[in-house]
Amino acid sequence: MENTVKQLVEKYGNDRSRLMDILIDIQETTGYINSEAIEEIAQLLAMSRIDVEQTITFYHFFSTKPKGKYAVYLNTSPVAYMFGREAVKETFEKELGIKFGDVTKDGLVGLYDTPCIGMNDQEPAAIINHKIFTRLTPYRVREIVKLMKEGKNMDELRNESYGDGKNHLPSLRSMVSSNIRRKGMILSDDYQSGTVIRDFLPKMSPESVIAEIKHSHIRGRGGAGFPTGLKWEFCRRAKGSKHYVVCNADEGEPGTFKDRVILTEKPELVFEGMALAGYAIGGDEGILYLRYEYRYLNNYLLEVLQNMRDNNLLGKNISGIEGFDFDIRIQFGAGSYVCGEETALLESLEGKRGEPRDKPPFPVEKGYLGQPTIVNNVETFATAVRIVQNGGEWFTQFGTEDSTGTKILSISGDCMFPGVYEVNWGFNVEDMLNMVGAYEVQAVQVGGPSGTLIGPEEFHRTLGYSDLSTGGSMIIFNKQRNLLRDVVVNFMEFFIDESCGSCSTCRNMTQVLNNKLKKILVGKGVPKDLIDLKSWSKNLIASRCGLGQTAANPIISSLKNFPHLYSALIQKDKQFDEGFDMEKAIQASCTYVGRVPNLNHH
Repeated sequence: MENTVKQLVEKYGNDRSRLMDILIDIQETTGYINSEAIEEIAQLLAMSRIDVEQTITFYHFFSTKPKGKYAVYLNTSPVAYMFGREAVKETFEKELGIKFGDVTKDGLVGLYDTPCIGMNDQEPAAIINHKIFTRLTPYRVREIVKLMKEGKNMDELRNESYGDGKNHLPSLRSMVSSNIRRKGMILSDDYQSGTVIRDFLPKMSPESVIAEIKHSHIRGRGGAGFPTGLKWEFCRRAKGSKHYVVCNADEGEPGTFKDRVILTEKPELVFEGMALAGYAIGGDEGILYLRYEYRYLNNYLLEVLQNMRDNNLLGKNISGIEGFDFDIRIQFGAGSYVCGEETALLESLEGKRGEPRDKPPFPVEKGYLGQPTIVNNVETFATAVRIVQNGGEWFTQFGTEDSTGTKILSISGDCMFPGVYEVNWGFNVEDMLNMVGAYEVQAVQVGGPSGTLIGPEEFHRTLGYSDLSTGGSMIIFNKQRNLLRDVVVNFMEFFIDESCGSCSTCRNMTQVLNNKLKKILVGKGVPKDLIDLKSWSKNLIASRCGLGQTAANPIISSLKNFPHLYSALIQKDKQFDEGFDMEKAIQASCTYVGRVPNLNHH
């Protein structure tokens, strides 16, 4: 182990900012990170042991104990439960004779719960040793367990339990479908890799690139909606010895999977967008921060990057432009939703716990390693290429006045055609439901747990920054679903698990609110409990980042839009007259806290 650790640390130049890479390599080489490895890492990087340990313990996929030769992570999102997760879980436990959270006595298989893994359009889904297994059924689970006991490798396990499938990218070796249902400017088939770098940048100055982006009025596609052109301009003007471009591909918002599809189908478009941004801000290094759940994409993306280098689309003097040097590396996270917040992501990039920073200063001033940094999401970089190619004015012809262009949606849940849809901003919810084949709809979760849960009376509303802003997640629930038990509680527990714990509001109040909600669900609630839910939720606004600030949204939006679900569970109080209208009282007491930009602002 000692030699292995030393080699892996030296591989990254004994650079403590690459601690995440070092830990990932050790975890994947030995199966876990033991005490001796931690001590060796600390010595080689001149760090304290506690600094190494606190990074390890922060992330979901790191472990100081063996996880099993086959580590099975089964998704816990509401959609997974809607399509049979409980039966899949029970089959795993029955076939292996252990409960989730345990490892078989022979160390062969470990079973673990994990939050949304970006496969909501093909649930139930699991990660087994970095390979994705979708559309699980009890039968498939029995086949998988049988092959595990036979000692099959991961490719054999995938192929023999599923067949070869229809994946047109064999290097991915997974059973993941892209499910692109509607294409627009980003997902269009007419994209030719390198067109903007070769044909446009040699004739444009960095300032003119930024001017075109500003003229398009594009806003960040991750959810926060900050004007992209202004961000690039601020970064270019910021003083620093080096400028960085960071692509946030940590789409951890439950129900979101469009970045996974873009990186699978159009990776060159994203990387060209990062290079374009590097040219605009004067940066020479780009980093793709990719969620660990998408580890299976690694070899494929590395091949794409190398091909771009071979074609002078990355590297030195790109496209013959003297001094235009830019390259990209991939940095994986290790399982943490809060790292979707840009400053928490930067902390993680530097090998630390993913705890959000105080702002100001903003990343464009002091970002990665204290240098000016732009952080944009996958869709934003891809869109930037189309803007420069066709012009900012052209882009403003799509969408609405305050929400220009198109938006890629991840649509899942109770519909006939789940998948990825590219639509113009301004598309309304009712048209969206008709488009995907959704009937008898009770509710739609717009923007993931940090967004809002709306009912039929609001299906006329439009998607856009002035109405329903979303990073892309749209989850549909029909009238047979128990919204409070199966959705709101699930989302609250997600926020509890994913809180970094830095703020007392987020650390404590989420648990208090969830306990109060569960009290109501078991029939022990009284009218005052509803008042408490509403008033206590306001405390979360004091939290440092978007996770804490939006953590009460599942409760607040369901209280506002589905008061009848709560009133049906509340015990009658003698102080009220018989004519008291509980639903109106709930609505009156529950002014929606308001949607704070979600964590996936990328």
